[in-house]
Amino acid sequence: MLHHIVMWKIKATADGSSHEANIAKAKALLDACAKLVPGIVRFEVATAGGDLECTYDLVLNSSFTGRDALAAYQNHPSHTALKPFMRLVVEQRQCMDYET
Repeated sequence: MLHHIVMWKIKATADGSSHEANIAKAKALLDACAKLVPGIVRFEVATAGGDLECTYDLVLNSSFTGRDALAAYQNHPSHTALKPFMRLVVEQRQCMDYET
């Protein structure tokens, strides 16, 4: 099993929208990717809780059957279509993949 975790810190304002609006849009775009390809075992998108001191605003916690499934997801047209928006609104990004 391949686990793929990505965290994003969203800019205060970007693309003509507020921090909160861009977090909501990014979450919706990512949520729409949950069933794009076979081999997605888990796909959770979450935003930081209001009472938590967090460095990042949004997280994707996902698992795939293997590297081929992750590659299929990453290269799927619906996934690549959200990248231009993310580039506009993301201040920082961290990613980690690991196998179990």
